Amino acid sequence: MFCLQLPLLLQPGAPVHLVCRHIHKLASLRKVTSLPPRKMQSLLYPFSGLEAYLDRSVDRMQFQLFHPSVEDMMEAEKLFYSSPSHRIDYYISAERLDHAPALKQPEVCFIGRSNVGKSSLIKALFSLTPEVEVRVSKTPGHTKKMNFFRVGKAFTLVDMPGYGHRAPKDFVEMVEPYLYTRKNLVRTFLLVDGSVGLQKADLIALEMCEETRCPYVMVMTKIDKCAQGALLTNLLNLQDVVKTQTTSCFPQPLLISSVHYWGIHLLRCFIAHVTGSIRLKDTTKSG
Repeated sequence: MFCLQLPLLLQPGAPVHLVCRHIHKLASLRKVTSLPPRKMQSLLYPFSGLEAYLDRSVDRMQFQLFHPSVEDMMEAEKLFYSSPSHRIDYYISAERLDHAPALKQPEVCFIGRSNVGKSSLIKALFSLTPEVEVRVSKTPGHTKKMNFFRVGKAFTLVDMPGYGHRAPKDFVEMVEPYLYTRKNLVRTFLLVDGSVGLQKADLIALEMCEETRCPYVMVMTKIDKCAQGALLTNLLNLQDVVKTQTTSCFPQPLLISSVHYWGIHLLRCFIAHVTGSIRLKDTTKSG
């Protein structure tokens, strides 16, 4: 458990309060590695839990191209702990691209429909440093700013406004110029709700990513919110789109549950890898 003592305006004689923020028990790999092997495997590599339900004719390698070792994930995890020499914090928000900070370190950004679970995912990524403030709009589609988070000198993570809910105009006017001109952007993560699959708005965002020719990755969120059969159908439909309609998309979708931390450690490792923050021993599944 992580406790923060926050500055308070106290009345005379009022007690000092401690605000305690719990770190999820599976946020750290040390806890995950104490799980039974099968449970650990499905948490670190969520596709392994679905593999048994796939028809034999389905090529499994396309879902296992990025398969780092636990040791590599341990190395990546170190980047998500804040320290005096490696500070992780919310840096600034920008309403327009010309307000965005001129940062030199590699950058990754997250885009997706409103209510896709983007804020929950970013909170899970930063859960080892719970004092990091991930700003969430109370009304879907009303977040009009790009939020920048600095991870020491290693990389910057950018939380983009959601699209849908009357926000597509703002989204395009803000995000499209960013994708076209941000020179230090190394990867865009396009989030899709795994419980409902690709929607029309997602396909428009995908087309925009393709037009900018910026490397991107499809991330299926909320994989705990539907039955395995529905999830597999949505995953295979998404994979078919990636295979037949994209040229800049990484072939492997990443599966995520921010509630149960399925795939969170894999995603941290992927981010550390594409930003050049760590050197992996092996990024492909052996055997």
